[in-house]
Amino acid sequence: MTNTACPVCQTAAPKTFLDLKNLPIYCNLLWADQAEARDCPKGNIRLVFCEHCGAITNADFDPSLLGYSQDYENSLHYSGRFQTYAKELAERLVEQHQLRGKKIVEIGCGKGDFLVSLCQLGNNTGIGFDNSYVKRPEHVALGSQVTFVQDFYSEKYAEYQGDLVCCRQVLEHIQQPADMLEPVRKTIGDSEDTAVFFEVPNALYTFDNMMIWDIIYEHCTYFTPVSLAYTFAAAGYRTQRVREEFGGQFISIEAYPAKGLDATVDKVAVSRLAETIASFGTRFETQMAQWQSTLAGMFTEGKKVVIWGSGSKGVTFLNLLQLQDDIEFAVDINPRKQGKFIPGTGQEIVAPEKMAAYRPDIVIVMNPLYLEEIRDSLLAMGRSPQILSTESLV
Repeated sequence: MTNTACPVCQTAAPKTFLDLKNLPIYCNLLWADQAEARDCPKGNIRLVFCEHCGAITNADFDPSLLGYSQDYENSLHYSGRFQTYAKELAERLVEQHQLRGKKIVEIGCGKGDFLVSLCQLGNNTGIGFDNSYVKRPEHVALGSQVTFVQDFYSEKYAEYQGDLVCCRQVLEHIQQPADMLEPVRKTIGDSEDTAVFFEVPNALYTFDNMMIWDIIYEHCTYFTPVSLAYTFAAAGYRTQRVREEFGGQFISIEAYPAKGLDATVDKVAVSRLAETIASFGTRFETQMAQWQSTLAGMFTEGKKVVIWGSGSKGVTFLNLLQLQDDIEFAVDINPRKQGKFIPGTGQEIVAPEKMAAYRPDIVIVMNPLYLEEIRDSLLAMGRSPQILSTESLV
């Protein structure tokens, strides 16, 4: 990608506002060897802002460097906090769209948890597409109710129609969002009964709250409510609602096929976003300096520090702050990640139970939404270290 044109609205010359070098290309690839993890492929992130539509994109993104496989693991469903959110979201969609005895298509279904939930709640049938899908024994018992295709969704699968087309945490990985949205729009035609539900990370949460650890190479587009609505309108959809989800960390859009194009932009929202972006570089440097100073004090005092959460937030935190020599472990409840190593910095990923014997002095929680869940887990094993979250220094 170059910064000669916005990939969403094609307006010329978006402006660069953040430039990061040499960060892991994959945050959720499973590395079984520490040396290989530290020597993982890396890339640059140069975020640009479009003053026309509000799109935020990585101008240095190279899609040829990426290729998702079964060694990619980003499931959040091992967390009780996240399970509650996903269950409530599935229940809401079933009720709002009267999904009972209907057909559901999920693009980028991951390991299939959400699609299975939608199908079981409303006795629906579903088909999920994901190149990284791993066959699970419990899915076999579902028979023909839920089918999984280990492939990327494309127009060659146009035969699979749904009453709901669902896609969560995928669109931000697509360099040209229209490359995904327009084929879906073409496939469903003008069916007024087909609803489309997409969920993406909320860039407003990232930039307003200085959650800089959410900035990763895999995300080439950072959506805000205004840019998400415009992106769908430009691809031929009529937006029913855009709303914040999961404590504001995600945004979702529910839409239907539009009979014409009405790609107007909320200029007031874009102007407000521009003000946030204009000050982001300075606030970013301040946030980095505060964490560097705080961590240096901990290490000088000989404190044993671990991070809790080895997903994208944890990987970015460790790599931006160059903590390969100061923090020994990253804790994660996902069993597929345990025994593997953090890309770029090489920390071993361990199960929570490891903390009973390790006795950390300080636990840094990568996602503040899991703070109480993690505190309870530590207390259950008789440990009460100091707990910080990535919001602690904001």
